[in-house]
Amino acid sequence: MSGGPFDALRAQLLGAAEELGGGPAALPEILAGIVDDVDHALREPLEIFPVCHHSPASALAMVRRLREKQPKVIYLELCEDLGPLLAELRNCRLPVALQSFASELDGFPVESAPLSVIAPVTESSAEYQAISYALSTPGVELVLVDRSTDHVFQWDTPSPAATGSADTEAEDDLHGDAVGVEIGDLRPRFAELEEHLLHHGRVRHWSEWWDQYVEQPLAGASYETYRQVMVLVGSLFRRLAPHDTRRYASDEDRERYMWTRIREHLAATGADRAGCLYVCGAFHAASRVAEAGSDPSTPDFPITPRTGTTWLYGLIPSSHSAIEAQFGLAPGSVSIAAATWRKQLDRFRITPFQLEGQKGARKRAPKPLPPPVAGSGPVTDQLSDYLGGPPHLDGLDEEELRGWCVDIVRLARKNGYLASTADAIAVYETSILLAGMRGRARPTPYDFQDAAVTCIEKDTVPGRRDVRRLCEILLGGDRIGQVGYEALPPLARDVYDRLEPLGLNLEQRSIQRALLDMAARPELAACSRLLWMLRYLLPDHAVRPIMGSRRLGEKHIQESWDLDLGRHQRTVIELGYEGVTVEQVLEQRLRRDAWDPKATAAGALKAVENSLLFLQSPRLTEELGARAVELLAAERTVDEAPVVLRRIRRLLAYYRSTRPALPSWCERFVTEGYAHYCTLLPTAFVEEETGVRQVGAMLGFLFSMESLALSLGCDRTQLELAVRQSHPETPAKLALLWAARHQLGALGLAELRVRVDELLGNPLVVPAFPQYVSGFVQALEPVPRLAPFVVETLSKAFGRLPDRVLLPWLPTLITTLKSQAAELVPVLTREAGRTFPAGLAALDAWTPPWAAKRAAAAGASMPGGAGVAPGGVGSMPGGAGAVPGGLGPMPGGAGGARAGDAGPVGRLLAGNPETTDAVAALLGCAGEWSPLGDLPGEAGIGVATVAGGSAVAGGSGVAGGSGIAAVAGLLAAHPETAEGVAVLIS
Repeated sequence: MSGGPFDALRAQLLGAAEELGGGPAALPEILAGIVDDVDHALREPLEIFPVCHHSPASALAMVRRLREKQPKVIYLELCEDLGPLLAELRNCRLPVALQSFASELDGFPVESAPLSVIAPVTESSAEYQAISYALSTPGVELVLVDRSTDHVFQWDTPSPAATGSADTEAEDDLHGDAVGVEIGDLRPRFAELEEHLLHHGRVRHWSEWWDQYVEQPLAGASYETYRQVMVLVGSLFRRLAPHDTRRYASDEDRERYMWTRIREHLAATGADRAGCLYVCGAFHAASRVAEAGSDPSTPDFPITPRTGTTWLYGLIPSSHSAIEAQFGLAPGSVSIAAATWRKQLDRFRITPFQLEGQKGARKRAPKPLPPPVAGSGPVTDQLSDYLGGPPHLDGLDEEELRGWCVDIVRLARKNGYLASTADAIAVYETSILLAGMRGRARPTPYDFQDAAVTCIEKDTVPGRRDVRRLCEILLGGDRIGQVGYEALPPLARDVYDRLEPLGLNLEQRSIQRALLDMAARPELAACSRLLWMLRYLLPDHAVRPIMGSRRLGEKHIQESWDLDLGRHQRTVIELGYEGVTVEQVLEQRLRRDAWDPKATAAGALKAVENSLLFLQSPRLTEELGARAVELLAAERTVDEAPVVLRRIRRLLAYYRSTRPALPSWCERFVTEGYAHYCTLLPTAFVEEETGVRQVGAMLGFLFSMESLALSLGCDRTQLELAVRQSHPETPAKLALLWAARHQLGALGLAELRVRVDELLGNPLVVPAFPQYVSGFVQALEPVPRLAPFVVETLSKAFGRLPDRVLLPWLPTLITTLKSQAAELVPVLTREAGRTFPAGLAALDAWTPPWAAKRAAAAGASMPGGAGVAPGGVGSMPGGAGAVPGGLGPMPGGAGGARAGDAGPVGRLLAGNPETTDAVAALLGCAGEWSPLGDLPGEAGIGVATVAGGSAVAGGSGVAGGSGIAAVAGLLAAHPETAEGVAVLIS
């Protein structure tokens, strides 16, 4: 290429490449190529305007060029289907984001829903200036030429964690997980180049490098200089970017797409290319693809049709910090750019373009456009002078820096820092020092930030905001946009209208307390119902109840709410993509949950309950209930049996208290559930995957719904057979089976006590006894009348087990109950409170009710109510129970006798009263010995009678002293037993 305006620059760069003989072999090609790219872009008949996203220099150049050229058609690099939203920007406070949203997908993976694309717009961006000019100037057409949002995901198939094919994507509070698209992503595509530039530029991050070496020099530069420099930078980053990446291929396809759309519009409208302006990123301005160019003979790019996905469009609020997070910019960089934009406007006395009625914008009188310039003239080389000398930077602005230092100290003191005038002076001097060390004549906001952190923050942060955040607030703050009422979707406007009786400014970005007194103001009941629906649909902190609840059968006359809809405006707007009213969205959500492929019967019952709480739609409730019946019949597991039981009980209680008869779906659910759980019960008892809680819930459903199920035609034999076919092996499930058999009448309480006593008496089973207790506690759900028995079982365990077994056993018992039966422990605690005495003093004289019943039953079988011990010795006071270890029938015919009747055993005990007295003292029985009268050989011997009148011993079937001799001989021949008793008593 010869005879061009850049021949001298090309020769100069190639000469420099030859001097660097040790450099890369591709260096001459790269240096010559970037000059060729600039020349190629400037030769295009359709003027290309290169921009960088959120760049004040680009915005200033855009304002100047629009006033000078006054184009009739502007082609803008922005998703072509977002065009209808641009007119609504006038009703918003910037920054906001254009959004395209789809929740019902056709042609994309279903699991990737919802899909969302956002394009942020700030006042200091070149694209906003172009949009404002086009919309406020008659006869100007604005054409968006970038791929549609549908093609964004076509070219990069979405996934649940998609990063999108846009420039970058990140998650943020305001933007959510949407894919971000922006005009003019201009950043090195590989880390080595960026690291090299940051190191030699003595800066920390890319935003600071761009501000120092591009923004400031270009702020006051001519349009030709700006245009050539931006294309040069874009060409450099383009040639140094890896060409074998998917992103680079996508960028080239985007360029082909945009140029194809431009040529289509030119052919359709016959517009003059000299009166058009193409606004795109500097990276795309240096494109050399074959399809680039406005010449009609240029080959077109085949554009695929869109999928069947229905896209919904709207505006959502944005913020500087959200934009920084979305596109990987340095914190505070967008705020600093906005402050620089405002300062440059005042410096150069430029009036920017602004949409009429723009909310939140500085009111400026519209400046009339001058006569347009006929032509741009021949292209001249502006790059040589720009690259040949140092950047022209402003000198030190002492007044500006001094104002920053004073204001940062004032802000620091308000936020708890012990800052003073001395700190302001230190920040001032340190800022100048840092700028000098970094080769700058004028401290930048980044130098000021570093100086403030060094001089003020010290070691700790006393409040929520550190000094760096205070500097961002000082230099412009995190400006947060807001979508105006007129630009909201119908649903959002409906929400604000229906909440108007509250008398609150719901657009305010702060938490507001709403007090609802429905008794004094019945019209607030509609507000309360809407707030509860929003509570269900929106995030937790958007609408939060302080006082009041929404449950079946409840009705509150007063409620208190914390409302934060201003900061959650995006979520309210996105609800508008799903329907026209909140009720419609809620109905769709309930249907979607119930008919989801992974839906369960418990989830469908929850949807039924929510439909009763919020919508009061019998038709919808009936459909959801029928769906719950279908899901229950199709389930092959019982994992959610406790949830199903809890929810169906709540629904049945509600219907019984409010309706004369149960709805048909409830009856079908009970009968289907009865048969379903009877069928699965034997398997659930055996399967290890099924927990004891689930089996207990199944039995709870069967027993608690039994009367209703039988009245609806079910057969109880099915339940009895299911219980008989159950053969569990784990202790907890075995205890549940015993409880079920007891409920069915197949296992009495006495036999149940015997089995528990056998467990406690078996040292091999004692370590697993907590599992049995857990099963019995779970049995309180299906068999609540077992609560006294469970308390009795625990009492026996604590009374009989020795400490060496009990102490290691207690932690296992507690953890088992906590993990398997936490919700049933309060039932057990209440029953224990009714069983045990209330005071410690009454505990000594307290008799367990189960022991009292057993003693009463034993005493009722003896004449006079005396409870005689097996073998005839050791009656308790009043016949309450037998003395352990009483003597049985002796050899020679000794046996039990009536009170007062002497005999060999009675005479033996009367003659040796010490043992009997010791046993009576041990048992706490007070008594005295009464004479037996004259007996042969044993005059004056008596019988001990205890309180209640029952004899301690008696009875004889042996004559005279032969019985005594026989007993004495027996004890003398076998003294071990008597000695053991003596040791035990002593």
